[in-house]
Amino acid sequence: MSEANVTRILLADDHALVRRGVRLILDGEPDLTVVAEAGDGAEAIEQARAHRPDLAILDIAMPRMTGLQAARELSRIMPELRILMLTMYDNEQFFFEALSAGASGYVLKSVADRDLVEACRAAMRGEPFLYPGAIKALIRSHLERARQGGAVPAKAITEREEEILKLVAEGHTSQEIADMLVISVKTVERHRANLLQKLGLKDRLELTRYAIRVGLIEP
Repeated sequence: MSEANVTRILLADDHALVRRGVRLILDGEPDLTVVAEAGDGAEAIEQARAHRPDLAILDIAMPRMTGLQAARELSRIMPELRILMLTMYDNEQFFFEALSAGASGYVLKSVADRDLVEACRAAMRGEPFLYPGAIKALIRSHLERARQGGAVPAKAITEREEEILKLVAEGHTSQEIADMLVISVKTVERHRANLLQKLGLKDRLELTRYAIRVGLIEP
């Protein structure tokens, strides 16, 4: 097969063993090849700029910058890039957020050996890839909106709040978060207070449990 017909892939996951396993699956196909790897969302953006892949496969829960945050940025700076999200969580909230971030599909790690190759090919054909649970979620969401006569509800938290939630759940102090995001400690604490109020939670421990439950960090 000529190089022009081979899909060049960027693979981003913070676990080297996962990357190795996924790479073995992809490189075993004549029309797919992994040209770059990254261990977090920020590195994924750097590698995408350097290698100009056709397709990015991003793990949702990564340090520094999540896969969802990276997907939003990559969709903005490289609109021609196709994106797939890879996750260990069958989570409706993140499935819908992945689609809104510009992803063509959402692949569960537990069935990656079965679904990932077809998901890659579907993405390159410009088609969405939906696993059975995602199809059920779409139907359920559509029926719920039809019953309520309204549009899709707005996301509960902002992108900045999501970023801070992840860092809080990872155990960073307000000062450390402020330094990472180049904002004031007061701003960090205001965002954290907003998170507690919006999500109906009481403290850092409950924020951490919530972040694990929705797949923002891994336990």
